[in-house]
Amino acid sequence: MKKLITILALSLVSVLQAHEPLQGSMREGEPKDPLAFRNDSALVAEDVSFSHFSVFLEGGEIYPMGDLMDAVENALYGGVGIHYTYWDNVDGVVMFQYTYFKPRPKIYYDGVHQFMGRVGADWKWKAIHPVVLGGGFTCSWTRADAEEINYAKPGGTLTDNETEFGWYARISLPVFRYKEYSAGFHVMWEQLWTLPKSSNMLYAGLTFERSIW
Repeated sequence: MKKLITILALSLVSVLQAHEPLQGSMREGEPKDPLAFRNDSALVAEDVSFSHFSVFLEGGEIYPMGDLMDAVENALYGGVGIHYTYWDNVDGVVMFQYTYFKPRPKIYYDGVHQFMGRVGADWKWKAIHPVVLGGGFTCSWTRADAEEINYAKPGGTLTDNETEFGWYARISLPVFRYKEYSAGFHVMWEQLWTLPKSSNMLYAGLTFERSIW
């Protein structure tokens, strides 16, 4: 999109330049380049979008917070994702994750499958380098690990799938880097807009990343 806008801007200026009166060197018979300004960095910014692309794996433990502590136990999680350059110090992020929650109360099924999708950005603030700040939006899909659907029983609504949305905030700390490989720690706070109250969870884990280009 940035490249398309730049091309359109160059074309417009070219047309306007072609209709201007001949001046200076043009009067002296010297050719004038209507696109001579194209090398001016003040007018044409370098497009860094997708100049870097990487994939990562991560895993760790989820700690339910608030009322959720009485509903489910701590759980392990694993996921995959991608990083791509958006601006000079901002990376776009897309993540997918799976978790299996075990309920604390005695109910008629063993657990709940949860699939998470996240879209956000990581900000590489020079003042706190190498710490990376991140945030974005979350979509959660859950389904109880049950063979029968019974809405009348506790937790029965999860047997027919539930989708929730929310947001997350994240701090990452890379601690190892070798060529195109890196590894580090991350801590994340996530809130899902469930009813009647929001559900909050704290994540802590490891990230392993490989740069593609």
